[in-house]
Amino acid sequence: MNIINFTPLSALTGGLLIGFAVFLFFIFNGRLAGVSSVASDSFLKSTNRIDNLLFLLGLIIGPILYSLSGNEIESVLTNSLPLIIIGGLLVGVGTKIANGCTSGHGVCGVSRFSIRSIVATISFILTGVVTVLIFGV
Repeated sequence: MNIINFTPLSALTGGLLIGFAVFLFFIFNGRLAGVSSVASDSFLKSTNRIDNLLFLLGLIIGPILYSLSGNEIESVLTNSLPLIIIGGLLVGVGTKIANGCTSGHGVCGVSRFSIRSIVATISFILTGVVTVLIFGV
């Protein structure tokens, strides 16, 4: 295995920022910061709609501001629009089935020692590992 982008300092910094953001969201809103729940609630529920939309807006604005700082965001993605749409729908169905997404289970749930979140996180990590081994991504 060839480790190309081993960046422990930026990974640690990013992890600390994510953890602090989740902490602040919980302190100020009294609820967890799972992105799929925030996205779903912003369209389906009238309570906390502004907070939810601001949270989602921050997810969009953050990378834009980072790229404007002169740093390049390197990403490899398919150009196939149908594949992107199908993938997005499958992720949405998966988050509904699992009652949460990677941020909800992996960041918020594991930190609360939720057995359901720990099992979900192990499941999606193993699925990612198997996918990489099969497709050599």
